[in-house]
Amino acid sequence: MRPGDPVALTCDDLDDDGAGVGESGGHRVHLAGALPGERVAGVVEHVSRQSRAAWARLETVDAPSPARRPPACPAFGACGGCLLQHLAYHAQLSWKRDRLTRALAAHPALADLKVDECVASPRPLGYRNRSKLVVARQRGGRLVLGAYAPRSHDVVDLAGCRIAEPPLDETAAALRSLLDDTGVRAYDERTLTGHLRHVVLRANQQGRVLAVWIVARPLPDGVALARQFRAARPEVIGVVEHENRSRGNVIFSDENGGNERLLDGVGELEERIEIAGHAVRLKLAPGAFFQANRGVAALAYGAIAEALAIQPTERVVDAYCGVGGIALTLARAAAEVLGIESHAGAVAGATASAALNGITNARFVAGDAAQALGQIDRAEVVVLNPPRKGCAPEVLAEVARLAPRAIAYLSCDPETLARDLALLATRGYRARAVTPFDMLPHTPHVEALAVIDRVVDRR
Repeated sequence: MRPGDPVALTCDDLDDDGAGVGESGGHRVHLAGALPGERVAGVVEHVSRQSRAAWARLETVDAPSPARRPPACPAFGACGGCLLQHLAYHAQLSWKRDRLTRALAAHPALADLKVDECVASPRPLGYRNRSKLVVARQRGGRLVLGAYAPRSHDVVDLAGCRIAEPPLDETAAALRSLLDDTGVRAYDERTLTGHLRHVVLRANQQGRVLAVWIVARPLPDGVALARQFRAARPEVIGVVEHENRSRGNVIFSDENGGNERLLDGVGELEERIEIAGHAVRLKLAPGAFFQANRGVAALAYGAIAEALAIQPTERVVDAYCGVGGIALTLARAAAEVLGIESHAGAVAGATASAALNGITNARFVAGDAAQALGQIDRAEVVVLNPPRKGCAPEVLAEVARLAPRAIAYLSCDPETLARDLALLATRGYRARAVTPFDMLPHTPHVEALAVIDRVVDRR
């Protein structure tokens, strides 16, 4: 099999990136846009030199799947963001559960671990509370707010995005028009000229929006432009300018907070998470990480609280606490909660959020998770919500040293979750079950919660 060859096959699964896969000529061929059960034809674009894998461009779907659906977004396929919009939602949930099951079954110690049905998003569309948009001028001079096409730096216009919460697409459209009318210069990464690189819009539960303009250099009329924008869109409560002079596609600069300045309004957004009749209020700074799907975050946080059943005498340690959403959810039931987070800005936000909620038994520290855990003498319960790479072995070693009675592990990657659960099993811990949550519908992303009990006391 060589690039340029025609290929015809029947797909039997999706790969981890959401592309259809099937066998042809002894090769495992990946075709973006194909679905399991479909007979498809394409043209080979790349053949691996290390394995019998190949990637092809989909040309025709000769026998479509009953689960195939018309995609909701006009930019589907071009933007590369929501790769499963053409797959019925119930089938997406089933595939995500199967993917998680396969990842766990790859480890003998986890082979019989029960995987629950995938918890659906309350809103499969209009769920994403944050839009991250590239600013560019297309051929002909029209300014667009969009996303890079897959494996390209061509910018696809995201006007009409159906994944974003309702205020965000309308707000982005108004901003695009304003930027175009006032002649704002989009940053050109090839010539390093221009001003505006990205726009980040975040909406809260009440539909208020915080706008962050990522610039290579300050906008000449930034304050006036921000005031004009807010006057046109009353839902925008503030506009922040974040200077990022680095090369590459990283949106937020790590350098001195990106040299931020408030152009107009307020510089933070207050979010609310409703869990079992109680609200947790969170202060979100411009670059703060918070789950993109508020509704599923609330379901996951509620499941953690219910499963852990925190007692009034217990200390809880949240080793990757972020802005404190899970820690503050658990604080009302615990004697003490300690949150650990490497990002100092997130720690400041979590501390402010604790005060906002009137919570006095939660404190947050900035630092490396393993080092901070090493300074703790006890914890009855530990929460882990690491990035995609999972927990470092040193972190799990420190958790095992503390010998908590239970651990809640909220993961955003099935493979690293399985790896870490297998390691914890060697240290006397076993998961009761694992529950997938559909945090990002129409994408291959799988969020999963494992609630883990100590079965062997190694203290």
